[in-house]
This record gives sequence, structure tokens and C-alpha cells, in this order.
Amino acid sequence: MRIEQVTAKALENAKFDRYLLATAVGKRAHELSNGAMPLVNMDPKKSKYTDIALHEIAEGKIFVTIEE
Repeated sequence: MRIEQVTAKALENAKFDRYLLATAVGKRAHELSNGAMPLVNMDPKKSKYTDIALHEIAEGKIFVTIEE
């Protein structure tokens, strides 16, 4: 799947809130950089952490919600 399609699906899962998606990707990328295991079949040595996080959100492995 092309990155544009992945981004569109992730944005849909984030209720079309770009700020919310960017925040979620950043937090998950930080977790991955600190040793968290990816929830999708991507090699962290060959892929960027942000790409892995974006795929996780697009595939519904990570849910994006607003904390109140």
C-alpha cells in the first residue's frame, strides 16, 4: 500500500484530525524508539519509526482518542 493511502486510512481512524494523528504518531514513534515491539510486520531496522506508527494506526492496531 502506498504511503498516501496509509496516511488517508490513518487520518480516517483519527477522525480526520491531523493534529491528533500527528500527536499519536509522535508518541508511538517515541515508544518504538525506546524499544517497544511493532504491532505490524515491519522491521524497525529498515523502516522509520513514524512509518511503523502510521501503519499501526491505519491498520487499527493503535486507537487514537482524545483525552479530556
